[in-house]
Amino acid sequence: MKILMVSIPSLHFFRWTSQLQDSGHEVYWFDITGMSARVERLNWVTQKTNWKLKWNYPGRIFLKSKFPEINYKIQKINERETAKVFEEYLNEIKPDVVHSFALYLSCTPIISIMEKYSTQKWIYSSWGSDMFYFQNDSKYLKDIKWVLPRVNYLFTDCKRDYVIAKKYGFAGDFLGVFPGGGGFDLAHMEQFKFPEKQRKIILIKGFQGRSGRAISVLKAVELLEKELSNYTIVVFGSDNETLDYSKRSKLKDWLNFQIKGKMTHNEVIQLMGQSKIYIGNSNSDGIPNTLLEAICMDVYPIQSNPGGATAEIINHGVNGLLIENCEDVSEIKSNILDAIACVPKINQDLKKLQKELEFEYLKGKVQDSYNSLSDASIEIKD
Repeated sequence: MKILMVSIPSLHFFRWTSQLQDSGHEVYWFDITGMSARVERLNWVTQKTNWKLKWNYPGRIFLKSKFPEINYKIQKINERETAKVFEEYLNEIKPDVVHSFALYLSCTPIISIMEKYSTQKWIYSSWGSDMFYFQNDSKYLKDIKWVLPRVNYLFTDCKRDYVIAKKYGFAGDFLGVFPGGGGFDLAHMEQFKFPEKQRKIILIKGFQGRSGRAISVLKAVELLEKELSNYTIVVFGSDNETLDYSKRSKLKDWLNFQIKGKMTHNEVIQLMGQSKIYIGNSNSDGIPNTLLEAICMDVYPIQSNPGGATAEIINHGVNGLLIENCEDVSEIKSNILDAIACVPKINQDLKKLQKELEFEYLKGKVQDSYNSLSDASIEIKD
């Protein structure tokens, strides 16, 4: 079967696609940004990349940053139209199925073409806030209602989003709930795990931005200086809002407080291997990959529960703790205290989840989902 992937170049996409290596399917990738260079880790995939610019002229980045108005005018002439290039590639490949990752990034830009080729089978994978957050914006909701009735198949990272998709017009076949970045190589991760007695870090995801709520967590931590004195508090992946808050707060004077900006994936995994508790807080998202990675690294999770998504895998008080109100500093504080008290007793409960997140286990299930479509060979018509 020919599968044409449509996605931005991202770690989650690369990891998901790796599940199809040696599957017997012909896999193609249309980089929806048109700006990526060829990706070596997907060297077995036929890649349509670096197609956006007609001419990548010297000084383009400087012009973009210093003279945006001039750059905009040049862009209109110099950039190829996404839908047109996609249509050309669609006709060149003639895939059995198109698979788009994330609605606004990879579905909306090609919906006009997918409507034109109405018999072309189409899979949509929802990521994070794709539907749960954006359904509250009338402009985005209009696009959601435009795309979903055209989609034939759906992957989600939580059951919540399948319910939302049906609400807004999806009537196709549901292919299942899977982590957005595929499964995890538990054997590889094992080498970074410290013994439980040596773990003294409380690890906090530092994103604020549109949906992150790291600052609420930091406010809760500030109230627990004495209780957390035997731990090292590490905030990672912090954006400017979180960094600015930490500089203004009393946390900046704590000897056991560290805040870090962008980190590589391997650096995060190594940090998790030294951590006892992980805290992620958001007003949206589905099942965060960072949460799943923490679970695989034997870290006890405290995670927000937008729309009930996290409760699909976390049993409150058994294998983790749920934050029901991401803005409630008091609730977060209480959860941290509970985690400190109970974490030594429950690591074995996390092991049960890990088996269901292992790469080879999920790879087989994902391939089964694709294989169920193999008989639906579709002819693209002019």
